[in-house]
Amino acid sequence: MDGHREPPFDPAAELARIRAATDRLLRTAARLSDADVRAPSLLPGWSRGHVLTHLARNADGGRRLLTWARTGVRTPEYPGPAEREAEIEAGAGRGAAELLADLRASAAAFEAEYRRMPPGAWRHPVRWMRGQERPASQAAHARRCEVLVHHVDLDAGFTPAQWPPDFTRAMLARVAAAFAARPDTPAVRLRATDTGAAHDLGAAGPRAPLARAPQHVLLAWLMGRAPAPGPGLPEPPFLY
Repeated sequence: MDGHREPPFDPAAELARIRAATDRLLRTAARLSDADVRAPSLLPGWSRGHVLTHLARNADGGRRLLTWARTGVRTPEYPGPAEREAEIEAGAGRGAAELLADLRASAAAFEAEYRRMPPGAWRHPVRWMRGQERPASQAAHARRCEVLVHHVDLDAGFTPAQWPPDFTRAMLARVAAAFAARPDTPAVRLRATDTGAAHDLGAAGPRAPLARAPQHVLLAWLMGRAPAPGPGLPEPPFLY
């Protein structure tokens, strides 16, 4: 099994990684026309405008979680699932310039709140909309994940092969652990041909189907962003 262990949380280093992912996303968004943002994304039922609006509102939600951790005042990520969906629908039909401006401003506001965080506040627990309670440091990891994964969903030239290797390795381990905790996970053995990372899902024994591919291909498949990396592999349940 993969012995990968994530390093201790380093706020400055993680912010640099978030900024790099965000800058690349903004460059992609800046190339999109009004017609482009109305075109379908890779997410069923969502246009690129939906994806861009979701990313902007996700930055707002992450900022609110950081405010909660910094001040101790309960500041929910979103008012609720219905309100979150309504905000995305309301913003999805905007033009490319307005979508870009919103994406840029919300990312800047997230970063400004991030920089206000005192070192000890990263350990403070906050609660996500779906009820998970985790240290505030997970809001930083979650933001980078949102930007990198949904950049792929824009279907505008950025692919899983361009995910940073450190993100892909860490995220593959997280996704494998998430699936391991679910009773509906089919048995499958994962072997990353580029890193040697190995994960067994479900009740995977030596005869369980084997998925061998570079780590970004395995991760994209498990997250529903790529076809199975070989014949005879089970379909993973929806995760993200």
